[in-house]
Amino acid sequence: MPPIKRPIITASTSATKRRRTDATATAAISSNVNSNEDELSVLQSRFISLLSLPEHKKGISNSDLKSHFQDDYTKLVSIINDLTRSSKLTMNKVNTNGVNEVFFSLLTEEEATKLEGLDAHSKMVYRVIESSGDKGIWTVDIRAQTNIPQGTLTKVFKQLETRRLIKPIKAVTAKTKKLYMLYDLQPAKEITGGPWYTEYEFDHEFIAELRNFILMCVRRMNGGYGTGNGVTLKQISDKMTQANVSRVKLTLEEVQQLVQTLAFDYLIEQRGVTEEGEALFVAARRVTTMSEFGWWDVLDPDFHFRAVRFEDGVVLTPHEPHHHS
Repeated sequence: MPPIKRPIITASTSATKRRRTDATATAAISSNVNSNEDELSVLQSRFISLLSLPEHKKGISNSDLKSHFQDDYTKLVSIINDLTRSSKLTMNKVNTNGVNEVFFSLLTEEEATKLEGLDAHSKMVYRVIESSGDKGIWTVDIRAQTNIPQGTLTKVFKQLETRRLIKPIKAVTAKTKKLYMLYDLQPAKEITGGPWYTEYEFDHEFIAELRNFILMCVRRMNGGYGTGNGVTLKQISDKMTQANVSRVKLTLEEVQQLVQTLAFDYLIEQRGVTEEGEALFVAARRVTTMSEFGWWDVLDPDFHFRAVRFEDGVVLTPHEPHHHS
């Protein structure tokens, strides 16, 4: 019986098999990586599309994200981290029905440039202040909404102020407390007190000057006390603009406030309206008008039988009630 020839396994054959096995494994890993990257890319596109919807312009809550993505929700972690690091996404806490919940919102290219280089705490504080608009927000409320320690919060404020992203302001209702608002915004009138306040103090002198000017205008434009057809708020406002009596531009509503104070003091009164329905104002008649008789004449028994003439032209004939106010 001839001897059995065994196959000769050379080193080169073994190495070739190993290379083939390694290449297959590498290809499989690469395929899995590419597949995962494609899956994350699709998921990121879905995430950005969701946050780009008009109803989510101000952000979407974490609970809504869970509800929308369901099983894919846990895969959003890396996407959220990447977008946050690149300043394309921001997070802030919003109090909803007594519960603080995290909201996510996309940033525009301009906003992303502004916030570039800021950490998560700084971005969160910026968004909270931004949401307060021109009313501003108290520092204690910022801390309550962000849960950031006071020491860290102080550093964040300093950093954002240095970069001219926010600014501190005071309110006329609480001058000792500090509010923050975005650097480019102007505080609302409720905060500054409007034109009637200077350096957070009610400006009595300025208001008195404006009242005197309005009263003078109404008298001159009507020809005296209680005479003339009346002038409108628009005419009064135009006269004030022409004379440049106010250091700030007053709206028609603010001129009306001044006119109302004069009406309450019985210095101006309304006399009818124009065809367009605008109120007409004249200088009010004096509450007490001087007459030709003295107080001692009232004691005379025949006083009620006299004709009495007042300086505003009113004449009371005999037997008319002799009282005038």
